[in-house]
Amino acid sequence: ALWPAAAVEVYTSKEVDAVNGTNLRLKCTFSSSSPISQELSVTWNFQPEDLSSHEPVLYYLKEPYKPPAGRFKERVTWDGNIERNDASIVIWNLQPTDNGTFTCQVMNPPDFHGAIGEVRLRVVQKVHFSEIHFLLVAIGSACVLMIIVVTAVIICRHRRKKAQEKKTKVADTEL
Repeated sequence: ALWPAAAVEVYTSKEVDAVNGTNLRLKCTFSSSSPISQELSVTWNFQPEDLSSHEPVLYYLKEPYKPPAGRFKERVTWDGNIERNDASIVIWNLQPTDNGTFTCQVMNPPDFHGAIGEVRLRVVQKVHFSEIHFLLVAIGSACVLMIIVVTAVIICRHRRKKAQEKKTKVADTEL
């Protein structure tokens, strides 16, 4: 007889865009064919876009352990809840150098095998004031145009109604 293989399934977004200088919660949830063990561990790693070596981001075993060195030393916080199958983290003060792929791996003995969750992060620059200004002008102009059109329709209907009432009044007077 074949026994089903014990495995951990990990779920993450495929891609995430975030604005330079902001904070981002990288969500990682999991399911396991075994009950949650005291030995459950979570490993977050990062691989930059240039495909250089992986860098540790955070390790969890009963409690979170931040990396002692590297780009995420003071910029990562555990934001998960193991009892709720959540292994998420928060990256603070995003930088363009954070562009790359983050991996979330969960091991729940005896479940060691399973897919590793991967999320590709793209850090984008803040929207410039001129772009915001252009967007506000475009939206404002569209709103003003809609108000003018609606007002014109209401005025035309009102005038037609008055003209119809006047015709009806004249017709009644002639009879």
